Amino acid sequence: MSFKDIFKQSFLNGFSTGVDTVTVIFGLCVACALGVYIFFVYRAVTRKTFYSKNFNISLVAMAVITAAIILTIQSNIVISLGMVGALSIVRFRTAIKDPMDLVFLYWAISVGIICGAGLSMICIVLCLVMTVIVLLLTKYPNKRLSMLLIVNSAKPENEKEIMEKVKSGAKAYKLRSKNLTPTSLDLIIELKVDEDSALVRDVLQVEGVTAASLMSHDGETTVS
Repeated sequence: MSFKDIFKQSFLNGFSTGVDTVTVIFGLCVACALGVYIFFVYRAVTRKTFYSKNFNISLVAMAVITAAIILTIQSNIVISLGMVGALSIVRFRTAIKDPMDLVFLYWAISVGIICGAGLSMICIVLCLVMTVIVLLLTKYPNKRLSMLLIVNSAKPENEKEIMEKVKSGAKAYKLRSKNLTPTSLDLIIELKVDEDSALVRDVLQVEGVTAASLMSHDGETTVS
């Protein structure tokens, strides 16, 4: 017997030749239960204005599907090799903008892999640890973000007065953009301020100012 035959026989003997029904049902049920658990954790911690229920449901489906794939791979070496080739042509083109969405997606996939491998206890511990990490760090107070003050004025000559108002009301500021025409002035100023409403009112009192908007930026721009 050649070394090639010995290696092939050893490899095939060490590979699982079948997965019983109880193992399959148990693995998929645990993956589904933990996927639902991730569903409620994501719903509880998400702070986005437009909550995506479809994405949250996809987390549960991802955990179960991944568990099924891992169970299938364990059952037959030929199927596992074919599945690797089939999955290699899959392309996901939907961009994930929020890093936390990526964390939950990877969490759901990890749950499916671990449950499919039959290590349910590790999976439960993982979910508990992840819940503690996500909840604690989510509740941790954020440092106050810089804001953008957008000022529109019908009198270009009152820029100095506007900047004096900003200087007196902001802890720190920096002029980011200035658009000047013979009849108008548009300013965008990055600043840090405690009393944002008071600053906007002070700027609006400057003669010629027609509009003043304060915006915060943490990935998306929202009017304050």
